[in-house]
Amino acid sequence: MGNVKDNYEIMFTTYPDVVNIFQLKEMLGIGVNLAYKLVRNKTIPSLKVGREYKIPKGNIISYLTKNV
Repeated sequence: MGNVKDNYEIMFTTYPDVVNIFQLKEMLGIGVNLAYKLVRNKTIPSLKVGREYKIPKGNIISYLTKNV
C-alpha cells in the first residue's frame, strides 16, 4: 500500500498532523479504551504532554499500513 509519505497525502486529510485520543478513536473507528491501550502499549507511538496524548498522524498511518 506504499509508504507513510505516500499515504500521508491521501489518508485522513481532514485531520491535523497531530491528533488526540478522541480523534484517534474516530480515525480508527474504535472505542476510547482501545485507543488508550494502543498508545499506552506503544503500539501507536505517541507523546504525553501534561495529561494528554499527542499522536502524530504519520504514526497512525504507519500502524494501519505496516501489515499490508
